[in-house]
Parts: sequence; structure tokens; C-alpha cells
Amino acid sequence: MFFIAALAEAKIKESERKGEFKNLPCSGKPLKLEDDSMIPSELRMAYKALKNAGYLPPEMQLRKDIYSALDLLESMEEEKERYCQMQKVNVLFGKIKKMRGQKISIDTEDTYYQNIVERMTLSSNKFKEKKG
Repeated sequence: MFFIAALAEAKIKESERKGEFKNLPCSGKPLKLEDDSMIPSELRMAYKALKNAGYLPPEMQLRKDIYSALDLLESMEEEKERYCQMQKVNVLFGKIKKMRGQKISIDTEDTYYQNIVERMTLSSNKFKEKKG
């Protein structure tokens, strides 16, 4: 292993001496480091590869779908469409809770429920303002 590190260091120094690192497009700019401290160290490389390939873990994809559905719900004006979209959001919440091994019903104390009520109230008020 030491041989590989020494070889890499020699190549870097040679490239540096030739001036190959000057005028790089990101030169002098801060690095954008990701906080992956919550991911177990043995899974970090796999998660990074999946992320770079455009894949999300199933729970994260469900969360993304929920936020998209809620955003779409806010812009809907017809009651029938809004009801269908609310059903879709409810199904997505059920899936995420099932994945976590929690009960599927949404209780009034549940933070998801409170967030939905808050967003629906805001959305409903906007809807009423547009109509009236």
C-alpha cells in the first residue's frame, strides 16, 4: 500500500513542477464538501456512487415524491383534483411509515399530519382568495 501512495505523491509533485495545476477552473474557490457524517463509514462510497448515478435510497425518493405532491396540491384549484392529490399524498405517507415499521394511520399528533394541515390551510386560503 505504501508503494501506491509514494507513486501517487511522485506523480503529483511531477505535475506540480510542470505547472499542470495552474489556471484550473476551480482554482482559488472553496470546495463543496458534503456532510456524510450520518452515513455509516462502510456505506459512504456506495451511497456516493448511487447519488452520482442519480439514484436515491427508497425513503428519500418517497420524501421527494411527497414534497412534489404537496407542491402540486397547492397549485390545484378544482376540488376533485385536490382530493385525488390528497389521496396520493396519504398513500405516499403510508408507504414511508410502512418502510419504517410504524403504524400506517396518520395521527393528529404526528408531525407529518401537522405539516399537511398547515400547508393545506395555507393552500386553501390562497384558493379562496383567487375565487373570491
